[in-house]
Amino acid sequence: MLVQRQVVEALKKPEAYDEEPGQIELMQTHISFVFLTRNFVYKVKKAVNLGFLDFTTLEKRRFFCEKELELNKRLCGDMYLEVVPINRSRSNVVKIKGEGETVEYAVKMKRMPQEKMMSKLLEKRKVDSRLVDKLAKIIAEFHSKAETNKRISEFGSLMIIETNWKENFEQTCEFVGKTISMKDFKLIRDRIEDFMKNNVAFFEKRIAEDRVRDCHGDIHSGNIFVTDGIYIFDAIEFNERFRYSDVASDVAFLAMDLDFKERSDLSNFFVEKYVEYSGEQELTKLLPFYKCYRAYVRGKVTSFKLKDPNVSSEEKKTAKKEAKAYFKLATTYARTL
Repeated sequence: MLVQRQVVEALKKPEAYDEEPGQIELMQTHISFVFLTRNFVYKVKKAVNLGFLDFTTLEKRRFFCEKELELNKRLCGDMYLEVVPINRSRSNVVKIKGEGETVEYAVKMKRMPQEKMMSKLLEKRKVDSRLVDKLAKIIAEFHSKAETNKRISEFGSLMIIETNWKENFEQTCEFVGKTISMKDFKLIRDRIEDFMKNNVAFFEKRIAEDRVRDCHGDIHSGNIFVTDGIYIFDAIEFNERFRYSDVASDVAFLAMDLDFKERSDLSNFFVEKYVEYSGEQELTKLLPFYKCYRAYVRGKVTSFKLKDPNVSSEEKKTAKKEAKAYFKLATTYARTL
């Protein structure tokens, strides 16, 4: 962590870059440090082990940087450029593609205008049905071409889905009474368990029909840029359990996100168009289940910020409010199961 802190401090300064960076901005997620320069974005994975991901060694971070580059070429080819080494010289100078030993790696991307992020466009009421229609078409086409095989299909089994939920419940225990009430926690857990018990044959049918594929895993409006084209970025590279899933889970994420942003009209339209383009009539039966899953995971990862030492107290206050809202939405979905 000491070395990583040194890298983060160095990347805040222009001399660490192999181009003229202009103003440097640092943004953080629970798993990454993201440096925005004038033309590029450099994403460094935090040296953390959160159970569902492990970036604790340099070798693991290099491997997952390369995996991220490969996977994201599928939906935004020219945005993801390369994996760059970050070196430290004998005189302790830290520089991207510099001299000396490699102490870190970053994924280098083309910088997109932040105001063109779909989440920002939603805030400004600049997202219409035409854009949602285009998205539904892109995602349906992506799913139709996404890889599937016997191994990938196993990730759609109830055994794995139950594992994902069990992990969710275990990892949110410490937030009960903080971002989720005990009543809601129990209600969601009970309804989810009942749904899985009552739909064993249906989950098996989804596997048999090749509905479990190598998906994106993280499709929401904060991971979509709308410029001259549509870029759906930040696919999950760190855990196959989150990426190999029923296509319904990918669809549910964006649908849930639109519900969360109080645009259920667009959410319903998106699902309708996806069904039309994919011919996936039965998908709607699983949507409340996977929407609940997606809202719950968002509540969980947003809650993680409350214990992240790199996050300011102001950000923690915002995170707490947001996590509560996600858990409330998950409860709403659970009630419909």
